[in-house]
Amino acid sequence: MDLGIVIINYRTPYLVIDCLESLQPQIDINKHRVILVDNDSGDDSLSILEQAILQHQWNEWVNLLPSPVNGGFSAGNNLGIKAVTAENYLLLNSDTIVRPGAIASLLKGMTENPEAGLISPRLEWPDGTPQISCFRNHSPVSELINSAGTGPITSLFSSYNVPISVSDSPFEPQWTSFACVLIRRQVIEQIGLMDEGYFMYFDDNDYCRRAREAGWKVLHWPDAHVVHLRGGSGSVKSDLAKRKRPRNYLYASRSRYFAKFYGILGLWVANLFWLMGRSVSLMRELIGERPTHICEYAEQDIWINWQNPLKLPVLPQSTKINHEQTS
Repeated sequence: MDLGIVIINYRTPYLVIDCLESLQPQIDINKHRVILVDNDSGDDSLSILEQAILQHQWNEWVNLLPSPVNGGFSAGNNLGIKAVTAENYLLLNSDTIVRPGAIASLLKGMTENPEAGLISPRLEWPDGTPQISCFRNHSPVSELINSAGTGPITSLFSSYNVPISVSDSPFEPQWTSFACVLIRRQVIEQIGLMDEGYFMYFDDNDYCRRAREAGWKVLHWPDAHVVHLRGGSGSVKSDLAKRKRPRNYLYASRSRYFAKFYGILGLWVANLFWLMGRSVSLMRELIGERPTHICEYAEQDIWINWQNPLKLPVLPQSTKINHEQTS
């Protein structure tokens, strides 16, 4: 098998159907296989997806795989990867639409760049406006930049600023969004699967960092285009946009990442740098120069799991809902 495509569904069956419809013209049933993992949605996702697969005759290239638990983004992708043997694996969010030719372009990029272990496409909005999807590593200094939210500090430490501007040419970021990423089989064989200690967030930075430490390159390939609708299976991004308190797993993943790559002391330093930056943004708010960009309770939430940051996440309990009642 040349390509195994892993899609995770969590209560977004209709987004998944749209994604599969965009994939269908690009699928070679002799070389490609989609593993559709339902992450214990606790709704009628399975029946909706089973019916769609039957109705569209997708069963030749789509395997629906129910997970008994919602183990998060990493666990769901790992389950899908283990279900198929392929030369390359495409991790694809349910809230994506694959533009024509994107699959062939990504595979071409992988063939032409044997040193690349991971390749990402250009992510864009439905109208074609590109999204920032390539980044520098999260670091203690980037925490200062993020919490300060102040131009002079961002400029002073620009080499540590996490987002990287959109580029029309291929380049090598430190990490890339896993909303859509192509991973070479040899990378997985060498460094292993994704770290299931992350429920969601920071898992993509973690995996790219491990791959780069093992000698592989991360390559952004803007010739391939994929629409990313953003936030299909979670509320964290919308909460952040509204400055509301996000789910605990965001900060738990943050603590795990910093402790894993910088040590426990590094997590403390990251938190102290964040508080230093927050003092700058707070002064600007007090003099009325700008509204807050900090979420509720962030000052205390950055300390989540500080005593044991590498402990495994507490998985959510499944609750039953019905799409007919919520749509």
